[in-house]
Amino acid sequence: MVDDEWESAPTAVDVVRAGVSYDWLTSIGDRLYWVESSPDAGRDAVVAWSAGSVAVLPGDGVGSGLHAYGGMPYVVLPSGEVTRVNGESGQLTGAVAVSTTAHTYGDLIWSGGELLGVREDAGGDELVAVEVASGRLRVLEATGGFLATPRVSGDRLAWVRWDQGVMPWDSSEVWVASYNPSGRPMAPVRVAGGPQESAVQPQWGADGWLYFMSDRTGWWNLYRWRDGRTEPVAPVEAECAAAPWESGYANYALLPDGRIVMTVQRGPVHELAVVSSGSVARLPVPYTSIKPFLAVVGDRVAVIGSSPTRMQEIALVSTDGSGRVEVVRPGADYRFADVSVPQLIQVQSGGAQVTAVLYPASGDAWPAPVIVRPHAGPTYHSDLRLDGEVQFFTSRGFAVVDVDYRGSTGYGRAFRKALDGQWGRLDVADCRAVAEHLIDTGRAIPGAVFISGASAGGYTALRAVCEEGPFAVAVARSAIVDPRRWTTTAPRFQRPHAAILAPPDSAVRADQVRRPVLLVHGERDEIVPIGDTTALADGLRGRGLLVGLLTLENVGHYVSGTGLVAALEAELDAYRSVLKDAGLPVPG
Repeated sequence: MVDDEWESAPTAVDVVRAGVSYDWLTSIGDRLYWVESSPDAGRDAVVAWSAGSVAVLPGDGVGSGLHAYGGMPYVVLPSGEVTRVNGESGQLTGAVAVSTTAHTYGDLIWSGGELLGVREDAGGDELVAVEVASGRLRVLEATGGFLATPRVSGDRLAWVRWDQGVMPWDSSEVWVASYNPSGRPMAPVRVAGGPQESAVQPQWGADGWLYFMSDRTGWWNLYRWRDGRTEPVAPVEAECAAAPWESGYANYALLPDGRIVMTVQRGPVHELAVVSSGSVARLPVPYTSIKPFLAVVGDRVAVIGSSPTRMQEIALVSTDGSGRVEVVRPGADYRFADVSVPQLIQVQSGGAQVTAVLYPASGDAWPAPVIVRPHAGPTYHSDLRLDGEVQFFTSRGFAVVDVDYRGSTGYGRAFRKALDGQWGRLDVADCRAVAEHLIDTGRAIPGAVFISGASAGGYTALRAVCEEGPFAVAVARSAIVDPRRWTTTAPRFQRPHAAILAPPDSAVRADQVRRPVLLVHGERDEIVPIGDTTALADGLRGRGLLVGLLTLENVGHYVSGTGLVAALEAELDAYRSVLKDAGLPVPG
């Protein structure tokens, strides 16, 4: 097929242009605030909305490196002034600033005349309070492990903590203490959590109860605590909280009339629900992916939502069940033509049911060359949303399938923990099972099935071509190569992750690889340093299995901008080259 038959296909530059992202949505009265990332702006900015008016607030670029992945990076004072974490230095700037230190700040919140937050250095975490008038900083709590989510109500302070040898989605605790804003927490009490329980997202209600999420039943559900008594609020067999990769998530919001709005996730599908007197009712919304940043404006809830046909946008949703949605910040200006709309499929793999999101090639043409994509994390899930990278390939005649392998979130604690000690095995088996299912059902062309992943997904892709199977080539972007060695080079937050997940023989070695590999890596990647990738590339080059090593200057772990353009074009070239060499039709 010649290129002019694909004139509506988005270019890699178009994909970058469409990459507008919204995060850290919050509200004060009838005003909304969020962090907006745009390829045109060149920085992440705090943006405000009120009564239909949108303003990008002046100041430094905002961004927190707390626990490597970030925490709430700004706070709005009652005066309307903003304190933010500088995206370059990690220090507090703006209305409230502190002397420069070796710490990284994040997880900020305003509380009655002082700013609360968490700061981190190589030795651990500190929960801190900064007095606005004097700028004096007090350390409220310190640990060699991790702290998150300080929340104050009157003379009580709540927070989350977990030990340095675990991940917060495996084991974390909610604590409460008496608190005087000029002093330190007193008589702390553990409210929830423990070695086999993840308790997160504490929030004080106007009714005096402390609300939080816990997976004690096998699902992250909403609970509340007061005076030593804990009770479930809305039991459902679904995940109502996101895995806490960042500090400060809000998967639920407390309405003024006592009702609660929360996200409900089943597999890759998010819904919005309202809880009233213990009953849970679904709110109709046009979204299948909702970020963990809910905010209240009157009797409505603000969300960051998207779907397979809608770009990420910010909207106010009515909570009366009417389905009324007011979009306050639309998605990117770019619109994809001939959008590939996915279907969910279930495949049996090793006694488990695995869910995958299947995007057909343009024109719904079958059979097709298929790109299998294990998601990053690996403690995450496939996003059911309009993805420019997916559309880049489907518009050129490739089908794409995103796999929620064992270890993914959205399926309960047992499914999430199934990957412990089995990383590089069960995830690979599940991706292979999906690929073989598509071949057996006539939707994938044998010899034209590829596997592509980023970060942890890149590791899965590499492991998949270390054994015989359906994959003709692997593409690994920002990939982990040796999980055991990664425990010594990863950020402090994530070092236990690989130790928990990886078996002893987990490293990808060049002499094990059986299929060609394209490697893409940023030279400034601090989460997965590039050294292991370049060493693997040298070994693959000697065996004639290196499609290419694309190193990206001034690019970190997340590939965007011109780096993403180069990565997508190199990936497309790799697939076309393999198909051509195999004598198979080359789409697009």
